Amino acid sequence: MNPLTGLYTAATALRNALFDRGVLASRRLEQSVVSVGNLSVGGSGKTPFVIALGELLQARGIRFDVLSRGYGRKTRGVLVVDPAGNAADFGDEPLLIARNLGVPVIVGESRYAAGRVAEQKFQPQLHILDDGFQHRSLARDFDIVLMAERDFDDRLLPSGRLREPLSSLARANAVVLPAALTVDHPVLQKKPIWRVERRLVLPNLPSAPVVFCGIARPEQFFAQVRAAGVMPSAEISFPDHHAYDLDDIQALVSAGTRLDAGGFLTTEKDAINLAPEQHCLEPLLVAELKLTLDRPNDLVDAILARIAERKPRS
Repeated sequence: MNPLTGLYTAATALRNALFDRGVLASRRLEQSVVSVGNLSVGGSGKTPFVIALGELLQARGIRFDVLSRGYGRKTRGVLVVDPAGNAADFGDEPLLIARNLGVPVIVGESRYAAGRVAEQKFQPQLHILDDGFQHRSLARDFDIVLMAERDFDDRLLPSGRLREPLSSLARANAVVLPAALTVDHPVLQKKPIWRVERRLVLPNLPSAPVVFCGIARPEQFFAQVRAAGVMPSAEISFPDHHAYDLDDIQALVSAGTRLDAGGFLTTEKDAINLAPEQHCLEPLLVAELKLTLDRPNDLVDAILARIAERKPRS
């Protein structure tokens, strides 16, 4: 095992113990917080899940906002996301959430500070905390943890992709698993479990497109595209949250010309990160990832029941 993994394990265990014992404090907002997070670094579908959960809350007439760190942005402090803005200012995932849900999305290094701004400006009934499972400095009322299949056999950073051990699922109020995944793990035995099916919605595609993306687990996207019957002329991956520049665009155009590709296909997140020169990628088509949650109303009911039990902020 990488010796750094041992140090990371000890540091993670100490930090969690300090929060569990109240040595490190969690600040509480006026309104309830529902966290959507995971144990691993990227690739579990948190952003599509936040959007799906938001749509369920909107169907109930519940007024909410989304709090996010705004990973990858070049700005600092608390900002309200402008849906017409750019990823450099707000981060790609907050922009994607804001454009899909049409609700206030607030980014900030301190999600507590972001939540205070949200409560002053928008008077929400609750907050969704995006990628919040490890952000324990903000108290939450309901923790949802999304798990990918590989998480159950993975290792902690830096040897693997896990940010916390599986035992940390004890803190979760609900665990979301892929629909087809069968897992028998002791930490899951007493946890409410929901199943989610991921479906890639593809537009009418040209023949042999260049398929590219800059996401945490590009192989998943490429496999989904092939499973949909698309035969790419090339599969090109970039780092997660990649901000495309003119050189990247030109490299993609060159690949398309060399391979006689009929066009280009990418993800919603990548479409946000593409440079203004994206018009060079013609035709450029965007695949949407849709999540279908089993028993969705039961999940919302469980969240609302838990929130109803919360004590006023002291």
